[in-house]
Amino acid sequence: MSFKDKIVKEKVPQHVAIIMDGNGRWAKKHGKQRYEGHYQGVESVRKITEAAAEIGVKYLTLYAFSTENWRRPKEEVDALMHLFVQTIEKELPTLNKNNIRLRAIGDIESLPEENIKRLKETIAKTEKNNKMDLILALSYSGRWEIVDAVRKIMKDREKGLIKPEDIDEKVFARYLNTAGIPDPELLIRTSGELRISNYLLWQIAYTELYVTKKLWPDFGKEDFYKAIVDFQNRERRFGMTGEQIKGS
Repeated sequence: MSFKDKIVKEKVPQHVAIIMDGNGRWAKKHGKQRYEGHYQGVESVRKITEAAAEIGVKYLTLYAFSTENWRRPKEEVDALMHLFVQTIEKELPTLNKNNIRLRAIGDIESLPEENIKRLKETIAKTEKNNKMDLILALSYSGRWEIVDAVRKIMKDREKGLIKPEDIDEKVFARYLNTAGIPDPELLIRTSGELRISNYLLWQIAYTELYVTKKLWPDFGKEDFYKAIVDFQNRERRFGMTGEQIKGS
């Protein structure tokens, strides 16, 4: 029996976030250049997006490029940006065929002009799709997002649109890039690293973490289903006791 057969449809997480780690190590392991690992990683993006949509996940957020990634060697960054444009163009028909809407979070305006153009075009051409939202975190970091939210609140304060006493967790969340998107129930990280790498810091307060040693290019559908089954076998307590959860 495959892990997919073990999934309880009624308990599928609404939102899954993934840190797609290990492209560079995969390339080194196979005697290839680092950028070739990123190209191979695109295949995993395609497989996992399809797998998530198949089982009823509504939001899939992928950590595609962090603000810290700009510090990588220029040739690698340039290759990533070129790959991004190629992939966006190539995957548009597939996104529409599978009724998947593309969205993006992060400092999008810091991307190269051509990337911004292609991204916005694809977002516009998929905006009516409603089976699943594929959310790309691009030039993104959790700390950047929180600081950005504070700036927006201060601007609204200057305009008289908000008062300090108005701010609570729900109001603050409306200023985040993920406004209107439910917090992830499950965060998957590939490559075995035990850290969250500045990803969705506000949103993952009570998210279940799943770490696999599989490198991202080797992470397939069955690996994804295994993570979902593991999630479904956990008890989520949100600060309460197990007895309280069972009683409710």
